Amino acid sequence: MAEHIEAPEGEEAMRAKDVMSNGVMSVMADATVFDAAEILTAERISAAPVVDDQGRMVGIVSEADLIRRAEIGTMPHKSWLQRLLADDATTAARYVRSHSRRVRDVMTKAVVSVDEDATLAEIAELMSKHGIKRVPVVRDGFAVGVVSRANLLEALLSREPGSESSHPTDVQLRREVSAAVEKQSWASAWPINVVVSAGVVHLWGFASSDVIRKACRVAAENVPGVKTVKNHMRVIPPSVTMGM
Repeated sequence: MAEHIEAPEGEEAMRAKDVMSNGVMSVMADATVFDAAEILTAERISAAPVVDDQGRMVGIVSEADLIRRAEIGTMPHKSWLQRLLADDATTAARYVRSHSRRVRDVMTKAVVSVDEDATLAEIAELMSKHGIKRVPVVRDGFAVGVVSRANLLEALLSREPGSESSHPTDVQLRREVSAAVEKQSWASAWPINVVVSAGVVHLWGFASSDVIRKACRVAAENVPGVKTVKNHMRVIPPSVTMGM
């Protein structure tokens, strides 16, 4: 299952319009595959929207659409059984994709796209589900931007914790770290003691598994003002019960 990108508490979810690359490099539908290959190579991109003479997006052409070509002898190899079972329409369609020199014949028509208000969580889900690296952002049928995996990484970097204007006391940090850990659905059933000294958090106690032990450390690290976390928690075997 793909994971969602969630906005930090207190911050609004980032959307496509906040991170997308503007100035979309597009390809005309009646352009040649050589034109498309030149654009993808020159711009160092893996795909580009395909537009009609009105500028509306009608498809997308990617590296995957251009690498199985008769010119370079890379057409898909079919076994004798596949050739035997394939009907004339399927065979003809394959011929068009590997031999046509027009982008409109080789482009992907079923485009996965989003609008400007799509959240990064929705975009990441689409990328994972369809195995794609970039998603066009569309407004009224026109491509106005593209969100790529690189743009998601840029969004992540924009949320990197910086120097805090406020400096919580150790007492405040202890309270906030305890709350951050205890509110999680996976929180350990065993008591966890939090000790804070000069912004350094020490976690003491027990966890039912190593992954829960690690998750407690991550929850503490995400509390603003925490300098570092020393995790002294121990993993208790399943056979040990709470009352012992």
